[in-house]
Amino acid sequence: MASLKFLTPEQKKFWQENGYIKLSNVYSIKEINEISDVYNELFERKHRENLPGLEAGWKGEDMKKAANHIDYTVKSIHNLQMHSATFTRAIMHPNLLDALEDIMDTEDILLHHTKAHVKPPEKGAPYLMHQDYHYFPHKNHTMLAVFLHLDDTTPENGGLAVYPGSHKLGPLKDHGLTDEKGDQYHYVDPEKYPLSKATAVTAKKGDIIIFSYLLLHGSYLNLSSKSRRMFLIQVRAADDEPTEDVHKSPCQGMVLRGKNVHRDASMVNRHVH
Repeated sequence: MASLKFLTPEQKKFWQENGYIKLSNVYSIKEINEISDVYNELFERKHRENLPGLEAGWKGEDMKKAANHIDYTVKSIHNLQMHSATFTRAIMHPNLLDALEDIMDTEDILLHHTKAHVKPPEKGAPYLMHQDYHYFPHKNHTMLAVFLHLDDTTPENGGLAVYPGSHKLGPLKDHGLTDEKGDQYHYVDPEKYPLSKATAVTAKKGDIIIFSYLLLHGSYLNLSSKSRRMFLIQVRAADDEPTEDVHKSPCQGMVLRGKNVHRDASMVNRHVH
């Protein structure tokens, strides 16, 4: 869909007006198949280990309504670059960074975090409309998400839904909740911004969707007979900074392209030998 070095003027305009864009052919078929295979092996291994922490379905009455009271579930693993070099290569891919540089108007790009979600067949959890802003607010709102599809995705198998142009609204009121464990679930008013009125974004295996962390987005319940797999990369400009000390993860601040002249040397651990 896009030039891998620069977006076309039409694509740039679409991005600015809508807050998201879909790109194809960023990764080769061979690269996508490698990512897919390593991804599957990682989830299979984590299931065999039977450790807690894979469940990532949101809680609350609003979620139960969105899922039509189905016993929904979704499995999640964070920080995939800590598990395999395949994912490190994916987040450092020159084609991806070319696209991000053009969208962000800077070559100084930092990693925030990565994660993967698998929505299992027939009960894969939906997500209410939300802004990622509420999870990790930043001063200049440069934060972007890269949503890599590892399966053909439609509303029927739990695909992405967005409110085009909603990034222009700025941060919206949080209607989320905190559960008994202290876990937070952030989303906007489901009466004002229902999932049912969002725009579905279909994608083929290997397509990426890049979107602003201010864009209202969510995803549908997977009622199909197949899993829906995604790999998410969250990045920001180096000259941006968090407004709250939240959502820390390994490799946060890793320079993916350019440099980080704003890095405070006093923050670096130094070893005396």
